[in-house]
Amino acid sequence: MKTKIVQNHADPAGYSADNDDTVIRTAGFSKRFGEVHALHPLDLEVPRHSIFGFLGPNGAGKTTTIKLLLGLGKPSGGRASIFGLDCVRDSVAIRARVGYLAQEPRFYPHMTARETLAFTARFFYRGAKRRLGDRIEETLELVGLADKADRPVKGFSGGERQRLGIAQAQVNHPDLLILDEPAASLDPLGRRDVLDLLARLRAHTTVFYSTHILDDVERVSDHVAILDHGRLVASAPTAELLDGDTVTYELTLRGKGEATVHVLRAFPWVSDVTAVSRDGSTTLTVNVTDEKAAESILLRAVLGDESVTVAAYGRKHLNLEDAFLRLVEGGTR
Repeated sequence: MKTKIVQNHADPAGYSADNDDTVIRTAGFSKRFGEVHALHPLDLEVPRHSIFGFLGPNGAGKTTTIKLLLGLGKPSGGRASIFGLDCVRDSVAIRARVGYLAQEPRFYPHMTARETLAFTARFFYRGAKRRLGDRIEETLELVGLADKADRPVKGFSGGERQRLGIAQAQVNHPDLLILDEPAASLDPLGRRDVLDLLARLRAHTTVFYSTHILDDVERVSDHVAILDHGRLVASAPTAELLDGDTVTYELTLRGKGEATVHVLRAFPWVSDVTAVSRDGSTTLTVNVTDEKAAESILLRAVLGDESVTVAAYGRKHLNLEDAFLRLVEGGTR
């Protein structure tokens, strides 16, 4: 597997300025609060025009990282750049090019969506003033709120409020969107709408968003980094992270299948076999190290046991939950 298991270094030697293909780069980036390591030395690269999922359980250090990147706190060590600009020294210049959505956005409830964007644009919009009205309309259309543009925000659902928050962050044509848990508190429909919006935003900007929801990352992210207890344990394109070192097959057998398990475990290319029996059937999970051997021999070997019938057979594809648990609980820490 090509997944990059990150070796962190406190010494940021080798740090270099950003290039056209990398929007965010950190080297040995860390934060301590007294004796507490909120963020261990972090080496991270976020490609341009990617949807980058920053994944980890609550308390993993995701929000701390975002605040440090935005210059809202000072790191204890290392360096970070956005657009090649230093996150400490050039934080004002960086924020002029970044759209940011906090985990719990706040709005003036009596304002409409259109008024909210107009108010925000007074501080952040960088385009020609004569184009501001058109830009607000474009942004409302982009986030799916054009038909609710003149409704007071106090009547918005949770999903609509989140989409309005993303519209606020997007109205100034940012080169980078940083979103902190944009779908965490939403119902399934609201989450779907927000994730669909993130997918559409790829054509306009780079999206870096934090989340603890595995399904969200797997659905829309083309790159993912996994943070656990302040440590970066993996960073890779999502497809590579899900590729896995071990190929797994699943078989459902009618019958007990003990003899089949013994046969399979005897093959040198079978690394593990687990069996779960229920209601007269047995599900086998078979990990193999030689995919070609498995394709030509595995099913034939099972069919050789006349005491069982094969009801289902196929290769199991790793999902992000499998990858996350393997990395976090499999000794990486």
